[in-house]
Amino acid sequence: MEKIWLKSYPKDVPAEIDPTQYRSLVHLLEESFRKFASHNAYVCMDKFLTYAEFDEHSKKLGAWLQSRGLKKGARVAVMMPNVLQNPVAIAAVLRAGYTVVNVNPLYTPRELEHQLNDSGAEAIIILENFAATLEQVIKKTKIEHVVVASMGDMLGALKGTIVNFVVRNVKKMVPVFSLPNAVRFKQALAEGARLPLKAVDLTHDDIAFLQYTGGTTGVSKGATLTHRNVIANVLQNDVWIRPALGKEANADDLIVICALPLYHIFALTACMMMATRWGAMNVLIPNPRDIPGFVKELAKYRFTVLPAVNTLFNGLLNNPDFAKLDFSSLKLSLGGGMAVQQSVNDQWLKVTGNSIHEAYGLSETSPGATSNPANVKEFSGTIGVPLPSTDVAILDDDGNPVPLGQPGEIAIRGPQVMAGYWNRPDETAKVMTPDGFFKSGDIGIMDERGFVRIVDRKKDMILVSGFNVYPTEIEGVVAAHPGVLECACIGVPDAGSGEAVKLYVVRKDASLTTEQLMDYCKQNLTAYKKPKYIEFRDQLPKSNVGKILRRELRDELKAA
Repeated sequence: MEKIWLKSYPKDVPAEIDPTQYRSLVHLLEESFRKFASHNAYVCMDKFLTYAEFDEHSKKLGAWLQSRGLKKGARVAVMMPNVLQNPVAIAAVLRAGYTVVNVNPLYTPRELEHQLNDSGAEAIIILENFAATLEQVIKKTKIEHVVVASMGDMLGALKGTIVNFVVRNVKKMVPVFSLPNAVRFKQALAEGARLPLKAVDLTHDDIAFLQYTGGTTGVSKGATLTHRNVIANVLQNDVWIRPALGKEANADDLIVICALPLYHIFALTACMMMATRWGAMNVLIPNPRDIPGFVKELAKYRFTVLPAVNTLFNGLLNNPDFAKLDFSSLKLSLGGGMAVQQSVNDQWLKVTGNSIHEAYGLSETSPGATSNPANVKEFSGTIGVPLPSTDVAILDDDGNPVPLGQPGEIAIRGPQVMAGYWNRPDETAKVMTPDGFFKSGDIGIMDERGFVRIVDRKKDMILVSGFNVYPTEIEGVVAAHPGVLECACIGVPDAGSGEAVKLYVVRKDASLTTEQLMDYCKQNLTAYKKPKYIEFRDQLPKSNVGKILRRELRDELKAA
């Protein structure tokens, strides 16, 4: 296929990358452990962790896991928020030759049971705050080995004791649990310190992660990501982002804000793996929903890179102290996970002096597939062009390419595309074309320069009197209203038009009325796109990374 997007590449960005420069992710990790031993790798709650300490702790935990008799490729679940134990656990599982199963710590017992059984996980490393959930389902799973961490485990003796006391006894964040055969995180490290970490012969085809999709299209499925998939995406994003950081940037200058959860593919690649390769420091934010607390943490560091979703950017902007921060070192504001709205970008640019750099990807693509060029300073309203070594096609319902400028399903081919869904060949066949393209389920348009604009999710499209209405467009218009904080829209049954648009709004201005907003929409949207119904809410349902879930709004209506 003709790669028309290559003409839009910045001068020094190659058309292809070579994933073979690393034998595995373990090779990548251990290279950085050696190169950047004295540099800080992470900081959380004011406790710094150097690359040498990252190396040592993950080596101990990896050796302990190997001592359990798990075979190469065994699945080990990691169920934690962004605390220091999380990256240590991930690195330990990989170094021991196993597969990481990332688990959302806020899962219900039903969701946890499904993921553990679907993955066949034999071990789990879990923060004690969520151990009561595991207790309810462990007997119905294959889990044989449990490591329980506490919030203060890696914060030092005095501070760790204080943090654990507050978390357990003051904030009551650790429900009572009973896991009789569980081993404490510190104990596993101590026992592992007396054991050798045996080198494991890993190849590009070995599975590094089972990254579950969250179930937005039904039962949650595990995207099988190999070492090659994630290595490729790290290298693709590295050559793409470098121009934004500047050629003179070195490990001492790079501070990445890791507010998105590490159990999500966006942060896993964009924060943990990318920063490790750079020798940068990740600032771990355990609870980004606490915006005032988040802003206080940001004030401590001259941060360079801030990946986030639109709702998080918006939440920060609506905190009065955020604008007082020092943004002089901010080189890259990376937006993904959901559409970045023009109004949010414009305000972000005004406050920080930095435009939001929008990219696009999915769990199935490790995640990066397209991105705006790093040397473009203004907001484009697109998801950019395909990354190096990546092909993107826009397909009709029969799987044929559509003409430039026409909408169709975005399909992606490249070394970052998953090996398939774990143990689901039928589901894999539904999304993979015979020539290796992954069908994303997103509707997009490619222009003559190779830039892609997402119209919407295929299943979110609303059909009003035969016209296609895309919620993202409507939400972008409504979000620009000064009285609106957040919004979402869905299609609802309508006797006259088949479907009608219903808009859900969280107000920034409490005096905003339905009539005012209807009039605004009438002025800014053609008649068939205008919402027929408006409902004001205190909050909107969101995913673990803050993405607004239209699916839950539709489910509410069905249940009503």
